[in-house]
Amino acid sequence: MPLHGLPDLALIRPGRMHEATGPGRLAFAAALAGRLTGPVLWVQESRTRDTLCPQGLVAFFDPARLVLARPTGARAVLQVAEEALRSGAAPLVVAELAEAADLTASRRLQLAAGTGGGRGLCLLPQARTRPNAAETRWHCAPIPGSIPGRGRQLWELVKNKRGRLGTWEIVWGEAAWQERAGETPEKGPGGGATRPVAACA
Repeated sequence: MPLHGLPDLALIRPGRMHEATGPGRLAFAAALAGRLTGPVLWVQESRTRDTLCPQGLVAFFDPARLVLARPTGARAVLQVAEEALRSGAAPLVVAELAEAADLTASRRLQLAAGTGGGRGLCLLPQARTRPNAAETRWHCAPIPGSIPGRGRQLWELVKNKRGRLGTWEIVWGEAAWQERAGETPEKGPGGGATRPVAACA
């Protein structure tokens, strides 16, 4: 699916651990997967009610690339993500967490990513962040006013240990609205946009 306005991939460096929060965090992860090649390991706690729906991912990347792991317990999620990052077998490891990893756990993820050379991405509820070793943190939210078959999100880089912060308006659907020809962005995040990454109960 055409996407317009994506941030430079160099801001989400390989060999590092990153975080995404906000209601658009699944779309952020799916869009990142679509910009990379190779397998995508997605780690969810086994008691998570909603699992990823392949039909919701196909617009971003081939679901055949997806490897879904569902260990039991939050600690096991971190352990699986750490081992996968250290192995380097997957260029992207996504871990859904109920809260941000603490300083010790996030350092372990960072070291593992540095060893394996892949990207680690932790997805967090908006209110469950904390200071840790993640190199970047992104807040992702829909922008009101999207219509069916099209969508807009505001991606804010709110933490960057290596430099600048910034904001990007992401557009998808109908050839990214003809590359945003004549489009006037609305201000601020909020609800109402079509959710591009579905969950299956």
